[in-house]
Amino acid sequence: MVTLLKGALLAEEKVGLKMNVSKGNLDAVLALLPALRKPTISHLNDEEWVAIETVIDEKKVRELIHKLKEAGAEGIIEYALRKIIP
Repeated sequence: MVTLLKGALLAEEKVGLKMNVSKGNLDAVLALLPALRKPTISHLNDEEWVAIETVIDEKKVRELIHKLKEAGAEGIIEYALRKIIP
């Protein structure tokens, strides 16, 4: 029970971000992204593109999304988190 409560409290100030990035822009986008550890990178059906998923502080999203777009990220999705269990 304590673990779940701590996880809920930790998630209050964080959000998840997902986005698609061409491999040519991957390094530029990754350089901008903080994460709990490292962002998750998944290969898409198109070999030239990847999906990136990360968890960041909610207060950083406003300043970061514009920079991500400029670096080549597309289809950016921000979503709320319910729990983060470290």
